[in-house]
Formats: sequence, structure tokens, C-alpha cells
Amino acid sequence: MQTRIAASLALCASVVLGGCATVVNDSTHPLKIETQTADGTFVTGAECALTNDYGTVTAKSGSTVQVRRSSKDLDIVCKHSGQPDANARAISRANAGMFGNIILGGGIGAIIDHNKGTAYTYPTWMQLVFGRTLIFDRSAEKEGLPTPGTEPTPTAAASK
Repeated sequence: MQTRIAASLALCASVVLGGCATVVNDSTHPLKIETQTADGTFVTGAECALTNDYGTVTAKSGSTVQVRRSSKDLDIVCKHSGQPDANARAISRANAGMFGNIILGGGIGAIIDHNKGTAYTYPTWMQLVFGRTLIFDRSAEKEGLPTPGTEPTPTAAASK
């Protein structure tokens, strides 16, 4: 009898706690995209395409855009007349909702949130540079500041 009650409680808890990031996080994530020239002059209005496995959204630099969360990285290309393209990759990282699932809800919630993409987050503020390819990783993000971009290493560029 006690085993049945424990099993029922475990099932109820997994249903209630499953998909924790889905409850806490929207399926979209806001990103602020800025562009600048190699000498650091900001350029607003560049046409930017942001692409992950859920598709492509477009935005103008200097604005904030909503992108679909995903476990896959986000590729960004910004174009402006008279400038070479500004290219970037935003690394997708698991957010607190994923860890909450693992600790509190077990595997079911983690699987749900992974499949929906809600367990992942991109950097929230990126400054792309025309003529360069940069990688932005939210693990280097500091509140109130743009995430610093880094040049890809030869091994990272080869794995693209």
C-alpha cells in the first residue's frame, strides 16, 4: 500500500514539476543587436538575419528582437551598404529552468524543456562588428553590459 502511495505521489510531482522551464520561460528570448564599424562607430539600421533550427527572424541593428529559444546556436548576419558583413554565432546555454528540472522534477521535465527549447538562453546583448566574425557566449555576460564577442579559434571555425 505504501509503495502505491509513494508511486502516486512521485507521478503527481513529475506532472506538476515537469516542464519547469516551460512554465518559467517563454519560448522566445529577447536579444539586443547592435552593429559597429571596425573603428568602433555605431551603425543603426543594418539588416540582420538571426537563424537557428526554428527558422530565421529579421531585425534592424539598434533594436531588440524576439528569437525562438533552442538548444542549437544562433547564427547572425548583419548587412549594411558600404560595409562588409558582420557575422556572429550566439552560443545556446542551458538556463536555470533546466537545472531546476533535473534537481526537482527529474528527467521528464528536462526532456520536455529540451525539446521545446525553453531550457536554453542566448546572450541578451551583442555588438557585431562589420568585417568580423565573432562568437558570443552568455557565460561571459555581465548584467547591464553587452556580452563580449571573441574571434573563433581555428578548431571552432573548422567545426562549423
